[in-house]
Amino acid sequence: MNPLRILLLTNRDSDNVGDQIIEATVISIIKGVMKNLGFAADDFTISSRAAGIISKKYMKTEDPELLKVARKAISESDLIIFGGAPLFNYAYQNFYRRTIVTLELAQEYGVPVLFSSIGVERFDAENPKSQALKSALQLPIVKQITTRDDIDSVRRYVEGTDIPTAHVADPAVLADIVYRENTDQKATPAPARSTRVRIKRKIRRVVNRLLADEKHKQTAASGARATSSSVSPSQSAAGISKQGVAAGSKRKCIGLVVTRAGIFADNGIKFTGKDQREFWLNTISKLTERGYDYRVFTTGHFTDEVFLDNLVKNGGLQGNKAAVNVNSPEELIEELRRCDGVIAYRLHASITSFAMGIPSIGLSWNFKVPYFYESVGYGHRALSPEQWTADEAVVAIEAAMAEGITKDEKFLKSVYDTLFTGIRDVVSPDSTAEPYNFAELWQGLPRQAATGSKAYREKVNRKLRRTYESYQRLSVKANASK
Repeated sequence: MNPLRILLLTNRDSDNVGDQIIEATVISIIKGVMKNLGFAADDFTISSRAAGIISKKYMKTEDPELLKVARKAISESDLIIFGGAPLFNYAYQNFYRRTIVTLELAQEYGVPVLFSSIGVERFDAENPKSQALKSALQLPIVKQITTRDDIDSVRRYVEGTDIPTAHVADPAVLADIVYRENTDQKATPAPARSTRVRIKRKIRRVVNRLLADEKHKQTAASGARATSSSVSPSQSAAGISKQGVAAGSKRKCIGLVVTRAGIFADNGIKFTGKDQREFWLNTISKLTERGYDYRVFTTGHFTDEVFLDNLVKNGGLQGNKAAVNVNSPEELIEELRRCDGVIAYRLHASITSFAMGIPSIGLSWNFKVPYFYESVGYGHRALSPEQWTADEAVVAIEAAMAEGITKDEKFLKSVYDTLFTGIRDVVSPDSTAEPYNFAELWQGLPRQAATGSKAYREKVNRKLRRTYESYQRLSVKANASK
């Protein structure tokens, strides 16, 4: 008997390490479900592919030859699971079109589809993109849709059907289980430090080119900051150094997670890259005055790293306080575990912090940030743009650390329970098995092995490719404007 073939589609190839944590967690959940249902390890296979299995080139040309790879992967599958990706994005991305084509191919080959804890943009009855997505989601092969944020929109997408829907936790809330300490076997060796250093130097060279292309913008922003910011780069750096020397005992460390400069304009928020620099410098100064240590890092997206590198070079941030390059889940988790509290723009820094039991404050540039905090009972820890000041952020993180974290195990397990039900109904409808309880997840979900050298290089090569593509676009734009 051939093993059951599961095709998992996630944002596995994203530079954002949060997406890589989602992929690893969903794989662990699926393996746990199959074990829970009585399947042995060799009774099924999981093929993990990028959610954008439909290529961008096909979306531009609609050349049927470019669908061969996707057709093969889908036709050879017994079940397709979309795990944790923002699949319905149509506002300023065209990912929704690739989701539609994937569903049409699944329908053609009769392969059932489950959507698990996906990101959803708001349903819009007047938007033709939203309506096209609605039609595809009502195809008979769609068996379940669960979301980590906008459940009301999901219900409107499937209105008039009997497709089960639910609001569930993000898979990454189980990261503490999936990335738990290894006590029973040797971990896969992580890349040697020398390898990581060489790779990071290569990325830094590319980042430097991107920064050089925007030098005139940085100079202007730096000049404006010198006259308008309440904390100048030199004052900030001096204050930090002085406090560091004076501190004799271990201080609590606050993680500061930056994002790319253009993300605010993309979401209709009047908050520039210069504004973000001032916010972080002022926050660092305030934290230092109160006796805290700090670390500044990203969740791995290269455009976020460009911003952080610029903050080090032109903002007065000490280089030894910044992790400019983050390339694997282990590196992000290592940074988070050094922290007693986290202030973050990137949502999955907040989610992974929560999983690790580290209080965090989310800076809400998108509706998904407050959705997450509300879902875990800490809606007051999501700060709106009007609250993005050093005073409010520092007071908020101090309050969060004092309050700590209490977890609702039933809600955390919801992503497991619903996927268990969805998979059981497709592959073993007569089974009487019940999902693991929360304590059983610690043994039922396999631990994620450390990223090995080969996988690490693959992740970095993808990042470098996107970085070079961005550099080329900027170069072409700069040359065209001359």
